[in-house]
Amino acid sequence: MAETRDEWIKKRAYALWEEEGYPTGRESIHWDQARHEREALEGSAASSDGKEVKPKAKRSVAGSKTNGVVTSAPKRTASRKAAP
Repeated sequence: MAETRDEWIKKRAYALWEEEGYPTGRESIHWDQARHEREALEGSAASSDGKEVKPKAKRSVAGSKTNGVVTSAPKRTASRKAAP
């Protein structure tokens, strides 16, 4: 059974509390941090196993980009053999 969003936040907030050495009075800070982390995960392209999915590479147009300036690719010319 998949855990709900609130269950995930609760477990993450508890883990943050443990990582900081069980401090008192920081419940809302840990909860907010866990909530923000969950929102970031929901907003990213994540797969079901939690690993981030890499976006597909964009295909380049016939040109290269250098320092933000697009230069056109050199034109190809057909090479013809001279007739004898």
